[in-house]
Amino acid sequence: MADHGGEPLSGILSYEVREGAAWLTFNRPEVMNALDAPLRQAIVEAVATADRDDDVAALVFCGAGGRAFCAGADLKEIAARDASSPGRATHAPNIFTALRNCRKPAIAAVDGYCLAAGLEMASLCDIRVATEASSFGLPEVLRSMMPDPGLLELPRLMPAGEAARLLLTGKPMPARRAYEIGFIQALLPDRSAMLAEAARIAAEIALAAPLAAEAYKQVLRCSDLPLEAAALRRAALWTSLQATEDRLEGPRAFAEKRKPVWRRR
Repeated sequence: MADHGGEPLSGILSYEVREGAAWLTFNRPEVMNALDAPLRQAIVEAVATADRDDDVAALVFCGAGGRAFCAGADLKEIAARDASSPGRATHAPNIFTALRNCRKPAIAAVDGYCLAAGLEMASLCDIRVATEASSFGLPEVLRSMMPDPGLLELPRLMPAGEAARLLLTGKPMPARRAYEIGFIQALLPDRSAMLAEAARIAAEIALAAPLAAEAYKQVLRCSDLPLEAAALRRAALWTSLQATEDRLEGPRAFAEKRKPVWRRR
């Protein structure tokens, strides 16, 4: 499977919608797709675009070049900023907030290094697939920096000891180990197979009732809440879902032995 249908990438972020999925490809391969301010802004805008598009059922994030999904923040940019304004708070476009608030299911398609903010973006996706050559790390502790979702999300997504080892040593985890502990949902031999698997999962999500899938995602994000609070959230979403035309369409299409026609209402 060719990257994005074989079309050449242009700019710092490639955005393409195909077969119900928005593919967002970080395109700074010369710096292992490190996140500078323009790329962060492009990601925030692309996520908002996908979230508004009724033809998009899922988002797929990947990195160009084959060396890295994303190596994290552009430390050269940070060092230059610190030199000119030491100690000054920054207001960079918040990709983590954009991903947390995205209503639609998201898939991280990882090939190569997935480090720091790159790993944090992957942790905020709902499903992760990777090549066997990939590795996952949070080296912030070695630079006297602090992750955001890396600290908050990883203990929810893997055993606490594994998360602690990643966070406290800064040493990367091989993809095989990430798969063994459930952080990665599919481990593929090469980039072509990995992209094909991401496309297959996205196509399966596109068959689902979109309002239901988005409601499921909200409930899944409640896993760190007390059970009663999560149950109340689920009940409220189910009440809303029952009032939709799509809720009627699902059983009706089954009874009529045809594919459902989802109208998102």
